[in-house]
Amino acid sequence: MSDDARLDAHATELLAAYDAARPMPLLVPREGGLSLPDAFAVADRVRARRIARGEQPLGYKIGFTNRNLWDRYGVHAPIWGPVWSTTVRQIDGTVHETSLRGLVQPRLEPEIMFGIARTPRAGMSTGELADCLEWAAHGFEIVHTHFEGWRFAAADTVADFALHGRLFVGPRVPVARFRDLRGELAALRVQLRADGRTVDEGVGANVLDGPLDALRIWVDAMHAQTPTWPIRPGDIVTTGTLTDAYPMAPGVRYESMLSEARLPGLTLVTARAGALPASG
Repeated sequence: MSDDARLDAHATELLAAYDAARPMPLLVPREGGLSLPDAFAVADRVRARRIARGEQPLGYKIGFTNRNLWDRYGVHAPIWGPVWSTTVRQIDGTVHETSLRGLVQPRLEPEIMFGIARTPRAGMSTGELADCLEWAAHGFEIVHTHFEGWRFAAADTVADFALHGRLFVGPRVPVARFRDLRGELAALRVQLRADGRTVDEGVGANVLDGPLDALRIWVDAMHAQTPTWPIRPGDIVTTGTLTDAYPMAPGVRYESMLSEARLPGLTLVTARAGALPASG
């Protein structure tokens, strides 16, 4: 089998696993292996197929920006992938209900995300990059993986949709309301709770020294690794989890509490098994 045919086959298998919400075997250990450039080539094929079937890319997620988690998951550098019209939800207010249907081994991540106002270029400082942003928000990403037990290599995660499941965007705050966007977001603290019990805590600086730093590092990496993937005005970019990714279950109330008053905490309630969510 040629390299192109092998990568096409991986894209087909991944989309089938995604659509059926079922696990699949790892890619890296297979005959022919899977390098990181190969994984991005698979991701590019998957991206094209999702667009062809009517899904619209709305921006990007950056994963594995939290260095505290690198050894735990065996991935030691950021990854990224698109987020979609089928996976992004704006939370009206601060409470939302969702089903876990269609997700495989889902976990919850409290994150800081940005809205792009002007396309950034590689090599920008954090100050220059801040001038390209319209808003900041706190939100939840549900991540999931089609590989059993959350065991994988970095290339597996890139091909596996960058582990993106769903993205819930909280109230958007104009960046002009921050006097020091970089420092204030790096200093914010978050508690993650499940049914009233604190399950983890984190700080903005966990994500590559702060969400704006994570964004800068990603913009440079995008230019080098995936230059054909555009960053457009209006895109949402979420910068990675401030805590560990917490395993999710049906019928649980998840809450975040932030020290930054301009970014309210959020509540995400998962529908009980077999029930449909009230708000999607």
